[in-house]
Amino acid sequence: MQTLETVIVTGYAKAPQGTSMYEMYKHAGIVLEVELKEHKIIGAEFTFVTELTKNYFQKLLIGYCLRDGVEPLIERIQSFYFAPSQQAIIVALQAAVQRYWDNIKQKNT
Repeated sequence: MQTLETVIVTGYAKAPQGTSMYEMYKHAGIVLEVELKEHKIIGAEFTFVTELTKNYFQKLLIGYCLRDGVEPLIERIQSFYFAPSQQAIIVALQAAVQRYWDNIKQKNT
């Protein structure tokens, strides 16, 4: 069996009504693949409707080190993503990052 050096972590939030995200999914979802040694995001997927938005968000998040805190990522989203679902994406991201650190802490105790 292959040794894995990454984990998958998810986060969700209610999508804003009246958006295509809400009509299709009802929730904003984020899936992050995080490298355990450096705590770096190496993969990211989202419940966005368009491929352009999915690809753009990968550029925003991939390579980011979670040890630097979630605030700089939130600021990046607020600076570069102007859409009704902005806050839902931020909440989903915060949930995923919190879930990651909770599990890392639990694993190390």
